[in-house]
Amino acid sequence: MAVAGRTAACDGAGVSAPHRLLASTPEPPYVAVIFSSVRTEGDNGYEAMARSMLALASEQPGFLGAEDAREDVGITVSYWQDEAAARAWKQVAAHLVAQRRGRDVWYSDYRVRVAQVVREYGPE
Repeated sequence: MAVAGRTAACDGAGVSAPHRLLASTPEPPYVAVIFSSVRTEGDNGYEAMARSMLALASEQPGFLGAEDAREDVGITVSYWQDEAAARAWKQVAAHLVAQRRGRDVWYSDYRVRVAQVVREYGPE
């Protein structure tokens, strides 16, 4: 989902907001899926698939938004209404294809962490 050296956000309506770096999320509780990765060399179709997966995720029931950044380590955080919505996204056929390609081609290492967001605050 990330472009090298850049950050971006997407809201629950699937609106990409490169000028806004943080996703708008509702009051907790909700679920955060944190995907940390180290890429292999070359694009090999990664950027196109990442854009496609973000668009598809934004159409899924329970999707709240996403944030991502990439330098040496890529971090994508997607926000979901609940764990059931996050699990359902993991099983979407096109996402399964992308997961397989990630394991086989795009990532030399990765971790997925799922967390319950219990509190959120900012400068306002």
